[in-house]
Amino acid sequence: MAHCLVTGGAGFIGSHLVEALLDRGDRVRVIDDFSTGSTDNLADMVGHPNLEIRDGSITDPALLEAAVVGVDAVYHLAAAVGVKLVAENPVRTIHTNIYPTELLLRLASEEQLPFFLASTSEVYGKNPKATWCEEDDLQLGPTSRPRWAYGCSKAIDEFLGLAYHRQRGLPVVVGRFFNVVGPRQVGAYGMVIPRFVEQALGGGPVIVYDDGSQVRCFAHVREVVSSILGLMDHPEAAGGVFNIGGDQPVSVRQLAEKVVAKIGGEIAIEHIAYGEAYGDDFEDIQRRVPEVDKLERAIGSKPNMTLDQILDDIIAWKRAGTGEEDQDRS
Repeated sequence: MAHCLVTGGAGFIGSHLVEALLDRGDRVRVIDDFSTGSTDNLADMVGHPNLEIRDGSITDPALLEAAVVGVDAVYHLAAAVGVKLVAENPVRTIHTNIYPTELLLRLASEEQLPFFLASTSEVYGKNPKATWCEEDDLQLGPTSRPRWAYGCSKAIDEFLGLAYHRQRGLPVVVGRFFNVVGPRQVGAYGMVIPRFVEQALGGGPVIVYDDGSQVRCFAHVREVVSSILGLMDHPEAAGGVFNIGGDQPVSVRQLAEKVVAKIGGEIAIEHIAYGEAYGDDFEDIQRRVPEVDKLERAIGSKPNMTLDQILDDIIAWKRAGTGEEDQDRS
């Protein structure tokens, strides 16, 4: 039985990770200030004898210093997340993503604690390649565009993590997430699938930004969590950077059409300009498709649920939460 610290453990991915760790018999200490996470995400786990929840911000150094005492591994998922939040509050993004990470790495290095550092596909920036691999160049946009603050701050996190590995031998694994989706995710922070599903279940319209030609890949959170645990259980992964995501591309317009078809009924799809959603200084990435060969070589698997399977699961969860399934059966 390991004793694991999970920062951001009340968040979407974090809560699924906490659940998986508890299911395999580990003790888990969660830090979360519930600013973007939710008590609902942990509702089924509250009261578990192996779960401890500490309410507080990772920007509090005293909280972090106390939180690492007695743990065997650190899973650092807490961050400023969501395109909308990043675009609206770049100061919070930079402050939350960089300084606590450096402190956690320093504290973990004192005890050589295995460390999972959650990063993001945003670090690739505007790389024009059709698919992105871990050794590709990072091509971020100008500093005048707040949208790039998130990718830049997480790239600095990666540099810090890898530096602690090289200089102090800290067993760090960096995972770059690509559009992780599933139950417990909300659309409030710009996540496209829950937003589309919520809009469609509400009768529409489903709002697509720009012309909808942007290309994305999606991975179910359960498979992403399995990948995280597989990497942390694989000693040779230490010091490595791994894309974690699905590798089947779909355009955002096609995604909207799939959601509408699955919900059924007369649901309109409408397009609005990026400026209307995020402001005139917003830039987006046209294509975001990972190569996941390195992940598969390391742990023998990769996220492979189809988009249809992922959408069916999310729609069923959303319907259950609104009572729509019960109404359909009555």
